Amino acid sequence: MKRFLPTLIMSALAIGMLPLIASAQVTDDASSAPNVQPLSSQTSPEATTDTTDDDADNPLVQFPNQRPPDQRGINTFEAPKTESRLMGNVPQLRVGAGFAQQFQALDHSNTADPVMVTGSNGQEFNANQLMDIGPGFNLASANFNINALLADGIQVDLTTYLSSRHHTDAWVKGGYIQVDAANFLGSPAVDRIMEFVTLKVGHFEVNYGDNHFRRSDNGNAFYNPFVGNYIMDAFTTEIGGELYVRQAGALGMVGISGGEIRGDITDPDGRSLSVYGKVGVDRQVTPDLRLRLTGSAYRNGNAHNNTLYSGDRAGTRYYSVLENTVASTSGAAWSGRLNPGFGEEVTAFMVNPFVKFHGLEFYGTLERLEGRGGAEAEDLGRAWTQVGADAIFRFLPREQAYVAARFNRASGELAGSFDADAGMITTLGTDVSIDRYEFAAGWFPTRNLLLKVGYVNQQYNDFVSADIRNGGEFNGFTIEGTLTF
Repeated sequence: MKRFLPTLIMSALAIGMLPLIASAQVTDDASSAPNVQPLSSQTSPEATTDTTDDDADNPLVQFPNQRPPDQRGINTFEAPKTESRLMGNVPQLRVGAGFAQQFQALDHSNTADPVMVTGSNGQEFNANQLMDIGPGFNLASANFNINALLADGIQVDLTTYLSSRHHTDAWVKGGYIQVDAANFLGSPAVDRIMEFVTLKVGHFEVNYGDNHFRRSDNGNAFYNPFVGNYIMDAFTTEIGGELYVRQAGALGMVGISGGEIRGDITDPDGRSLSVYGKVGVDRQVTPDLRLRLTGSAYRNGNAHNNTLYSGDRAGTRYYSVLENTVASTSGAAWSGRLNPGFGEEVTAFMVNPFVKFHGLEFYGTLERLEGRGGAEAEDLGRAWTQVGADAIFRFLPREQAYVAARFNRASGELAGSFDADAGMITTLGTDVSIDRYEFAAGWFPTRNLLLKVGYVNQQYNDFVSADIRNGGEFNGFTIEGTLTF
C-alpha cells in the first residue's frame, strides 16, 4: 500500500478541492436556492399544511410520507407524516434506484498463532494466515425501489438488491404497506386519530435505534457520511407491524415481529415473537438549531435464528479485511464487523442523541445488549456494549460539502468453547474490544450524486492467540461514489 499512498493522498486532495472550485462558480442567486431541511422535524399535523416551497422542489409534495431518496433525505429518521392526495383513481407509481462503487486501498495485519487445518481439497493450510489484499475496485452494488400511492395516505414500498457483495444476483430486501390516513372508512373520528398515527405492516427494516437511518444499505450509501457502518450493525428485516404516534415533535412507536429474517411455521415452541419500541423527541428549536433524542429497546427470548446483528444480506464495505486465505468475497461478506452471536435470545437497548446547529452536527450511540446463542446454556448470558460519536461539518451553499470524524468501540464477551460432554457451551469466552477511527469528506455535485473519500483505522484488542483477530488491525483509504433517485 505504501507505494500507492502518494497517489491516494493526491486524489483525496483533488476531491477536496472540487467543491471549492465549484463554489467559485456559484452566483449570488444561489442564496435563494432551497435549503436542505430536516424533514423528520416536520412530523406534526401542522407540517402537512406547509406550502411555502414551490411544489416542484418541495420533497413533502414530491415524496409524501416518504424519506426523499436524495440529499433532502439526509438527517431524516422516521419518514415525515404529510398529506398525500391520489390524483384520480389510478395508483401513482414512483420508481427509483441507488448505486454505489468503491475503490479500496487497505492494509491488514495480525499476530495470531498458526492454526493448521485441512481444507476441502485435502490440503493443509494456516487458518490464521491473512489474505493478501491490495488496492482495487469492489463489486458495484445496486438497489431498485418501487413505491406506489394506492389511495390517500396509503402506500406500498418494495426494495430489491440487484447486486450486492453477499448476493450477487437479485434479492428482495423487503416490502410493506404504510397507512397514514383512513379516508376510506368515512369516519371523522378515525380521520382525527390518523392525523397523529402511522401504521406499517409487512417485511421491513426494524426500527430499533437510529443507526439504521444513517447507514449504507447496499446500493444506497447516500445517508451515510462515512464509508463504513458501525462495528455492531443493528440492522435486519423481519415480518411484522409497527404503530407510530407523533405530535409536536414527540414520537412513540411499538412494534412486533416474527423475530427472524424470514417466516417459519415449524417448531412453534422453539420460536417467539420480537417486541420492540422507541420513544423520543425531535424538534427544530430555532431555525438554526435542531435537537433529537431517542431511546429504543428490542427483546426476543426464544428464536431459532434471530438476526438483529446479522441481518445485513448485502455485506460490509471493507472487503476481505482480517479474512484468511481461503475466504470468499461473498461467503465472508461481513469483514470488519462483529456479530455478538445472540441468535437464540437477545435484549438490547440503544440511546441516540442528535444535534444540528447551522452546519455542525453531532450524532451519538450508546448501546447495551445481552443474550446467548443456540448452543449456549440457558443460564449463560453474555453482554456487549457499543459507543459511537460522529461529528460532521457541512458547508458551501445548500451544504454541498462536508468533513466528518467518527469514533466507535464495541466491547464484550465472546462465546466460550463447546463442552462435548455437556453438549453445549457452558463457559464464557474472552473479554475483548474493537476500536475504530474513521474520517471522511464528501461532496454533492447535485442532490442525487455524492462522492466520498474515507480513512479508517480499526484495532482488535485482547483476542486469544488462536483467534485470527489476535493483534488484528486494518487501515487505509476508500473512495466511494454513489447516486440515488
